[in-house]
This record gives sequence, C-alpha cells and structure tokens, in this order.
Amino acid sequence: MLRFTLLWLLVFLFASISSSSARPAPYAMRISCGARQNIRTPPTYTRWYKDFAYTGGIPANATAPSHITPPLKTLRYFPLSEGPENCYIINRVPKGHYSVFAEALVFLLDGSVSICFHSTGHGDPTIISIEILQIDERAYYFGPEWGRGVILKTTSRLTCGTSKPKFDEDYSGDHWGGDRFWHPIRTFGKNADAPRSTESGIKKASTVPNFYPEALYQSAVVSTDSKPDLAYTMDVDPNKNYSIWLHFAEIDATITSAGKRVFDVLINGDTFFENVDVVGMSGDRYTALVLNTTVALSGRTLTITLHPKKGNHAILTAIEVFQVIVAESKTSSEEVRALQSLKKSLGLPNRFGWNGDPCVPKEHPWSGADCHFDKSGRKWFIDGLGLDNQGLRGSLTNEISKLHHLQSINLSGNSIHGAIPSSLGAVTSLEILDLSYNFLNGSIPESLGKLTALRRLNLNGNSLSGRVPSALGGRLLNGASFNFTDNHGLCGIPGLPKCGPHLSAGAKVGIAFAVFLSLVLLVICSICWWKRRRNILRAQQIAAASRSAPYAKSRTQSSHDIQMSRNPSRGRTASENGPSLLS
Repeated sequence: MLRFTLLWLLVFLFASISSSSARPAPYAMRISCGARQNIRTPPTYTRWYKDFAYTGGIPANATAPSHITPPLKTLRYFPLSEGPENCYIINRVPKGHYSVFAEALVFLLDGSVSICFHSTGHGDPTIISIEILQIDERAYYFGPEWGRGVILKTTSRLTCGTSKPKFDEDYSGDHWGGDRFWHPIRTFGKNADAPRSTESGIKKASTVPNFYPEALYQSAVVSTDSKPDLAYTMDVDPNKNYSIWLHFAEIDATITSAGKRVFDVLINGDTFFENVDVVGMSGDRYTALVLNTTVALSGRTLTITLHPKKGNHAILTAIEVFQVIVAESKTSSEEVRALQSLKKSLGLPNRFGWNGDPCVPKEHPWSGADCHFDKSGRKWFIDGLGLDNQGLRGSLTNEISKLHHLQSINLSGNSIHGAIPSSLGAVTSLEILDLSYNFLNGSIPESLGKLTALRRLNLNGNSLSGRVPSALGGRLLNGASFNFTDNHGLCGIPGLPKCGPHLSAGAKVGIAFAVFLSLVLLVICSICWWKRRRNILRAQQIAAASRSAPYAKSRTQSSHDIQMSRNPSRGRTASENGPSLLS
C-alpha cells in the first residue's frame, strides 16, 4: 500500500501593482493535480485547470478528507522511482515576492514559479492542488524584516466561534486578499469560552493591504466567568521566529461602548499588548481590529492568552500564525541551466531527479552534484560532479564549461560517446578530470593544456587518437598523474607510440580533398571505359550477324562482280556510267 503525505499547497504571489483603485483582476492559476480535464467546483464553481507543468510523478484518484474543500478527486504523487526531487514549473507568472503557506519549497526564476517536492524516504510526496494567487504588494507587512528575502509559512489560521471551514472565496472575500483557508475552532476547551455570532455588517474589514473578508468577523469566542482568561496553545518548531496576527471585532451585544471590555495579550507568559479595548481602538462596535507582532520562540509550544482587566471577559475573532523563514540563497542561474543541459545531453535516468535547485534545500542536493556556498556573492555553485558508473549513454556538450567553479569531474565507467569538448579548457579551477572507460573518440583538445591546476587526468579506455598536447606531456615532469592507456590511436609522449610526420589541420583537409577528387575521377573513367567497351561489343555482334546471313552474302558477291566488270572503262563520264549501272 502506498503511503501518502497529503499536501494542500497555496502560494500567494506578491507582485508590484498600481496604487490606483481601479486595478485589473489579480493573476490566478489553479491546478487540480492529476486531473485530465478542467473542472469547476461548488459552491463557487471555481475553475481548476487540468494537471500540467510537472516534471514527473504519477496521477491517481484521491479521497480527500471531509474538512478540505473544494472536493477535488485526483492527486499526483512522486515515488522515489521518479527521482528524489520533482517540481511543478509554471511559466509566465508575474514576478514578485512570495509568501508560502505549505510544506513545499518555492523559487521564482525569471517569471516562473518552481514548486518542488523532495522525498525524505518517509512516504511518497503527494499533492492535491496548487493555487498561485496574486495579492496586494504590501500584504502581511510585519516590520523591517519583511522583504523579498523572507517567506511566511502558515503554522495556523483559525476562525473562532464557528464549526464551518471556509476559504476567502466562501466568504465572498476580495480576490486581492487571495483565497485563504480558515480552519474552524468553535471553542478552546470545555466551559472555557462561549461562541458569539452576528449577521450585522462589519466595518474596516476588507481593506488594503490584507483584504480580510467581512464575514470572518461575524463570529468570535468570549471567555466565561469560570475561566476569564482566554487561552489557545499550539505546537511550533523551536528556535524560530513567528509572525502573529490577532483579529477582533466587538460583536457582543452586552458591550455597548469603549472601556467596557479591556484585556492584555500575553504570548508564552510575556505581555505584548496592554489594555486592548476593541471598541476604543477600532473606533466603534462591529468594526474590525487587527494586531500583529513578531516573536522569537525557543520552545516547542506557543500559547496566546487574553487576560481581562475590565469587563471580566475577553473576546477573540481569529488567529493567524506564520513562521518567518529567511529564504535560502539560490544556485547561480547560469550553472543551473548548464546542469539541465548536461542532464539532457547525458540522458540522466529519472532516478536522479535533477529538478528544481541543485543545492537548495541544502539537506537535499542533487545526486552527483557537490555544492559550495560563496559567502561574498551569496550564491551556491557547483564544484564537483560525480556520475561514475551510472550507465550514462549520451555525450558531452560545450555547456559543461558554464560550470566555472568545477574542481572535480568524474564520469568514468559509462558509455559516453563523441568528442571531448574543447571548452573544458575554460574551467580553470579543474583539478581532477576522469573520463576513463567510455567511448570517447577524436583527439585530445589542445585547450586541456591550459588547465594549470589539473593534477589528475584519466582518459584511458576510450577510442581517442592523435598527438597528446605537448603541454600535458610536460606536466608529467611536475608530478601530475595522467593516464592515456588503452587508446590505440594516441601518440607523442613516453609510454605511447611515436607520432608520424605531423600534419596541420589544413594539410589534412587538403589530403582528404585530393583523395576524394581522385576517387571521383576514377569513377568517371571507369564509366567511360565501360560505355566504350559496350559499344565495341555491340558493333562486333552486328558484323558477325551480317556475315552469317546467305542472302546478304549473295548480294555482296553480285555487287562485287558488277563493279569488277566495269573497272576497264575508267575513261567514261559519270553520266555514262550511271545508267549502265542502274540497268
């Protein structure tokens, strides 16, 4: 039985937008993973596109838990046989800052979003749907730390005093707020609080930049006489920073004015907000109020406590808690493209993965790629390739030279064919190059002699030919380890056959052209001789046939007798001879 880890992925896109109130609808892309056709889901009949943009995985039917809506019926899962990393790569997405609310890694590369899944060996990563939704550029601004290098990952999002799970879409929320999922919590504990609700309108709810739906504030919980403190505890990851957003609206009919209900807000026992008066701070009853703070937590629990100071009871509408993550530095885009080109030219099997970023997350680098972090440039780069004995059957392209920081390349024991790219000579940091036991042919590029850092070169067991570059031969005197054996066409250094007269490339081309021209002339002469011979044989056959015919022989003899009988009268004119011959 397959073990699935269900992921509901919701990506909110922060993109630059106009400050004008009359702005176009936000960008939205919804994908029903595993689906083979577009679908619409009730009650809002939102459109979900059929599955696309994936690098691998297997589609399957899904039985979604009842608390997850909309009711999508398919999924895509990624068994290890499909590779340790698989991604969805969606192009033509507006550039911007991302806040991620799911267990997934998201990259923004040149107008595309890469959503990647890394198998940890504990079940197959599985995804039901993806939403990429554009929201206001200042959404969830929480202070100076907020910016392009920060990701917000949802830890908890609760709507209090109700038992119905809802998305912003279900609340008829503004599309510029996204489509957040609100998990319901009717009570924090037995006899700990009491629900409140209203159908009255809520002021200041759906406002810039977060555009919270108005209906969110129409339910709440209020503490009781037996437990005046209103407290909620959740599990968190230790030693992380968390952005906490608390929502309030005074919808209790017993509170009629400011000062009637005042409380403090404590987080893990420390007071963060004193004397919170919802009516006084929001300006009126039935008016939304949002408080935000960022805390550093060392433990594994987060407890939010509302302690009444006036009115004996506290009130709470909703809670949002985000883990603040500093986005990891990415691998150089040029080196990522070079590795993708190498993946294609070498025909890497699916089991390698090689999707997403080669070095991020650093716990799951690409198989066969060694990463190093450049602190000065704040980027990762590739300093080693180890793909020996992997059954590779492709060829090497010049794109490998774009991996400027390589120190070691080991592609030995495969079935790589073709020539050694001369561009390898541009990877000046290369110290080890092992291409032994493949099917490489052609000559050793002169450019390899420019690799002054090269101390080990294994090209044995191929089909290389020609003179070994003199610069490489000279390096042997300085303790370098080079192996050129089992290449029957190589020559020019001790241990290999001596080379014949050295011909330049132009001379080789000239000789080849002369040989080709000679072959063409030989073919033309042979055709002419054959045609002449055929004509001669045909003439001989006709002559032989004439001599063998009796009638032809008799006519020939009669004509000969007539001519002989007329020979004595040589003195006659042509007019005299003519009639006589005719008669």
